[in-house]
Amino acid sequence: MAEKMQERVEEKKHGNNGGPGIVAVNPKPKTGFPSRLVDFLEKLIVKFGYDSSLPLHYLSGNFAPADESPPAKDLPVKGYLPECLNGEFVRVGPNPKFSPVAGYHWFDGDGMIHGMRIKNGKATYVSRYVKTSRLQQEQFYGGPKFMKIGDLKGFFGLFMVNIQSLRAKLKILDLTYGNGTGSLHFRLLQRSSHLITLAQNNSLKGLIPCIDLTANTALIYHHGKLLALQEGDKPYVVKIMEDGDLQTVGLLDYDKRLKHSFTAHPKVDPFTGEMFTFGYSHEPPYVTYRVISKDGVMHEPVPITISESIMMHDFAITENYAIFMDLPLYFRPKEMVKEKKFIFAFDATKKARFGVLPRYAKDDLLIKWFELPNCFIFHNANAWEEGDEVVLITCRLENPDLDMVNGTVKEKLENFSNELYEMRFDMKTGVASQKKLSASAVDFPRINESYTGRKQRFVYGTTLDSIAKVTGIIKVDLLNEPQPEKTKLEVGGNIVGIFDLGPGRFGSEAVFVPREPGITCEEDDGYLIFFSHDETTGKSAVIVIDAKTMSSDPVAVVELPHRVPYGFHALFVTEDQLQEQAKL
Repeated sequence: MAEKMQERVEEKKHGNNGGPGIVAVNPKPKTGFPSRLVDFLEKLIVKFGYDSSLPLHYLSGNFAPADESPPAKDLPVKGYLPECLNGEFVRVGPNPKFSPVAGYHWFDGDGMIHGMRIKNGKATYVSRYVKTSRLQQEQFYGGPKFMKIGDLKGFFGLFMVNIQSLRAKLKILDLTYGNGTGSLHFRLLQRSSHLITLAQNNSLKGLIPCIDLTANTALIYHHGKLLALQEGDKPYVVKIMEDGDLQTVGLLDYDKRLKHSFTAHPKVDPFTGEMFTFGYSHEPPYVTYRVISKDGVMHEPVPITISESIMMHDFAITENYAIFMDLPLYFRPKEMVKEKKFIFAFDATKKARFGVLPRYAKDDLLIKWFELPNCFIFHNANAWEEGDEVVLITCRLENPDLDMVNGTVKEKLENFSNELYEMRFDMKTGVASQKKLSASAVDFPRINESYTGRKQRFVYGTTLDSIAKVTGIIKVDLLNEPQPEKTKLEVGGNIVGIFDLGPGRFGSEAVFVPREPGITCEEDDGYLIFFSHDETTGKSAVIVIDAKTMSSDPVAVVELPHRVPYGFHALFVTEDQLQEQAKL
């Protein structure tokens, strides 16, 4: 109770009035006998239906959650922090506030942002939860109440869907601001058919997704706002204070124009200032495309026609097109129940489809679809136009299995083959082709974002020896020919640099920060900044390296006062952007 009162005091102190299109998030869950009864039923289901002996690897080691940290100033800096790094480096990731009642998937955790405020060579570290509706309600109850992705296996998963439905129907949970934990959950039952029959017929699509934004996946800055994103719902606006502290402002619904989910990977065109986004659903239209003006006005929705519900984690833009990926990772409740698999299943018999749509189209009549061998893609690096062709640089995954990041599965690499690829779509002939650019495993590709949607030369990615552990940072020169005969990542050909973190040390997505804004200086003239953790010493740091030379000697290493768990995507917010968003 004291924690709840303190949160209300803090909210009153700092304000939570939002702004245009921002909704203050103040859920009102209900306690009482119905809540206690559903809790009792859940305990029975877990006791008799879940194997509690299963290990939860993504809650141990440096995957374990960490507490919030207020700003810690004047941190020790080995080396120096260049002037262009004045601003705040932020990274988000899953950090569960409460232990799960049963299963846990790495995607389940509450979003926590770790930030480093840099000013005049000095560094301040802070970490804060994104105050989502889910987090606020679970803090109110003092424990987990929302269904987790890690619960969705077998008949146990169906029972947990019913528990979630009961809590929603009895208003134990307030679904005003969204209603679950991720894009893989379900809304209330809308008909009385037996749940098992629905699953056997793959008809759980009739259950509308029950989602609440954990805001744990990615960050983007647009129209004076820092947005914390998770593809299940709407963006959360987070304000960076002068001292680097982070405060959740509210949910962004673009003056009620946003009625669907919002990808974790929207694209901002650096030349026009517009943002391009989409959302996917388990009901038609399965994909909806949106354009947001530089002034923050969301245009009318454009439904994208595909045959069935898929997971579409990313997309891409060029100067004139948007590229959608209809990849065969399907929403399959039947497999979840019968084979105890993850609710999204990969169909290796289907082709990978890529749709290229004029980016200001009012409908999808002009979309051109291309086919390539089956694959899945989590992350694209960039795309551009070259003559009659549209070129996509991406990280292609040969054998996707999201169970590999389930809490009961060790994070070993094994069949995880994530390679950098170049894909070309000829708009004149309708023919698609692809070329392998690297060995495995490369992910989290980033570029100098001044070139988003335009042809660029360099890609910076992470090297991985497991699903979630980053061993180093790689630099790829797209003007150089790849060496396809190589079976491991090493310097040579198009790989012009690798920063190896060394034994027992692991990193995260590296963000490129240019020495000068825009495209006036050389494309790779700048720095790469990322979080790292030493599993031997238990200490975490922020590392800055020279992007041009990829020297093994860091430009700066900032030792952090607290452990930073492994996480997802990062962003650098410039000093000018900090001043702009301060007006919120």
